[in-house]
Amino acid sequence: QVQLVESGGGLVQPGGSLRLSCVGSGFIGSNYAEGWFRQAPGKEREFVAAVSRSGSTVYKDSVKGRFTISRDNAKNTVYLQMNSLKPEDSGVYYCAAHVWPFNIIRGINAADYRHWGQGTQVTVSS
Repeated sequence: QVQLVESGGGLVQPGGSLRLSCVGSGFIGSNYAEGWFRQAPGKEREFVAAVSRSGSTVYKDSVKGRFTISRDNAKNTVYLQMNSLKPEDSGVYYCAAHVWPFNIIRGINAADYRHWGQGTQVTVSS
């Protein structure tokens, strides 16, 4: 049974940084793609970043140059380093994964991912 557990959220001032982590279990090897999504109150869940099993990445335009997604296959962990945070980055951040034995991104839609974590709250406010 696949499980994803996020951590690292919190309250940070505008311009600050946070590093989110997502530890996965139940996968066989590294044949899966991962992504980060976020959801603000009253809004739909939106794509933030994704990484393939080989390390290829794609980002939402508004986070390019500020966020970095990476993965450590040996630790079954995916990270989201968030710098220069803005109030509009606030929301619940979810880790997502899908078995995907290809060296390309799985997708940027929530429906592209089968497995989800419980979410971690990120609040950017002064």
